[in-house]
Amino acid sequence: MGRQVLKKKKKKVEEEKKERWPKSDTLEDALKRNPHLRVYLELKKREGEIPNFVPVLTRDMKSLPKPNLIYPVGDPIFIHVYTDRDLKKHYHAIEPRLQPGEEEKYQKLMDAMLELAPYEKVPESEEELDEIIDVLIDKTSEIVDVKTSIKKKKFSFGFEKIPLTREEVSKFRYLIKRDVIGVGPLEPLIRDPFIEDIHVIGPKNTHIVHKIFDMMPTNIDFGNDIAMAEYLKNMGERMGRPVSEREPVVDGSLPDGSRINIIFSTDVSLKGPSFTIRKFAETPISITQLINFGTISSEVAAYLWLCLEYGMSIWVSGETASGKTTTLNAMLPFIKPDSKIYTAEDTPEVQVPHAVWQQLNTRERGETGRVDLFDLLRAALRSRPNYIIVGEIRGKEGSVAFQAMQTGHPVLATFHAGTVKKLIQRLTGDPINVPITFVDNLNVVLIQQAVYRKGQFLRRSLVVEEIEGYYEDIGGVVTRTVFEWDSVTDSHIFRGLYNSYVLENKIAQTAGYEDPRMIYEEMELRKMILDKMVEQKIFAYKEVSQVIWNFYKKGMEGLPFRI
Repeated sequence: MGRQVLKKKKKKVEEEKKERWPKSDTLEDALKRNPHLRVYLELKKREGEIPNFVPVLTRDMKSLPKPNLIYPVGDPIFIHVYTDRDLKKHYHAIEPRLQPGEEEKYQKLMDAMLELAPYEKVPESEEELDEIIDVLIDKTSEIVDVKTSIKKKKFSFGFEKIPLTREEVSKFRYLIKRDVIGVGPLEPLIRDPFIEDIHVIGPKNTHIVHKIFDMMPTNIDFGNDIAMAEYLKNMGERMGRPVSEREPVVDGSLPDGSRINIIFSTDVSLKGPSFTIRKFAETPISITQLINFGTISSEVAAYLWLCLEYGMSIWVSGETASGKTTTLNAMLPFIKPDSKIYTAEDTPEVQVPHAVWQQLNTRERGETGRVDLFDLLRAALRSRPNYIIVGEIRGKEGSVAFQAMQTGHPVLATFHAGTVKKLIQRLTGDPINVPITFVDNLNVVLIQQAVYRKGQFLRRSLVVEEIEGYYEDIGGVVTRTVFEWDSVTDSHIFRGLYNSYVLENKIAQTAGYEDPRMIYEEMELRKMILDKMVEQKIFAYKEVSQVIWNFYKKGMEGLPFRI
């Protein structure tokens, strides 16, 4: 019941955001509603460059040699991606900004609003605060046709109205809400769904990692070290993780779920206060999107489908920013729809589509009242889940994960290691200390990496390996490579055909096949289903989940297409 209420509330918030931040689908609409965009475009024309307006970015734009385009992320914000003379890409956020002479009006409006604010009801939500700001602006300003200097008109109750044009009211309204409700100068970056990471090193050095155009410098400016320090203090207070000279390093989550790491002190962060944000995607990328991107093949996905259908433990391993959590989220619909899922994370990033989802998060509150991943995983063993998912295994909780697998609980997790050999070394060393004879409780490891190919950064599943077991006579763990990425052809080669330990010795036996090799026919069928979804452009996460779950319930008759 609680999960349904949460979903309805989230849906309502998204609908309200769409109302507050309407997107302009055409340049004509954009210019009509956003005078600052017209000013910006006129400036660009005088400089001799005319950006191309695109309502939505597409992945094929990655191959553009010199992109010069503007796209909307919700009025009044637009993003200009352009290439300079040195062929370096830049990210420029276009938003209303105070012009010379407007600073005094803006400050007077803020002062008047702050005087009236105590007489309004205390807001209990972001939406109520949004409404109260609108009310206060209406009470403290009056619309005039022509820009005027500040001649104050007194209200009967002693406050002064400030004369503003409609354009000024619209601009001031955005800036106030951006700073009070939103995230201040970062608002354009947080709204942009095409940003993966935000890197800020000092007040005037903000770079982003774009899903299509990779790393780019931005025009985001925090002023100076003092202003930025104040900004980070406010950010820490809002997250409930205060930052100070005494506690200069803080991890937390923004209201939208994005993960932030702040390094506050200038004697620790020598180029000024710095922080990194890993953006949270509201809707996970689907398995068919990953196939379409080339991250994995439909054959790899079909193999993962069978593994999750029959209760195998799979870990997605790789270096930082290799897309481990994205791949983990994408494969979750392969778990049968009536399963109970238990997730344990430091920062909530795993998104589970199942109705019975017990979502647990660690809590840092000194030594007393502290709840870590170790505690959450011990609790999982008493919660009777069908699957346990750990956001990222780093320490002693890894040993509990292996205890869970030993007692018959499949475990999915992400892990920091670039190869299966390094993964096993880390598992069997401090601080995890899993006995090497227990390693075969983990069935499958998918190694993922960000690779540079033909001038583009891509995410690829490099290898899928099965862990067969520890053999004393050879003194080590035997693994089998099932899939391997060929960098020359950018394709995944199926090395495990008629040689898969997991498919033949585990899944085929559980499924009751007399001939274990018949399991490859089941895998081929699932590959065909996935290929058909890609062909018909079924990419939405919910839609992909529904197709898979209908297949579980009704077989071939449940599919929306013929195979």
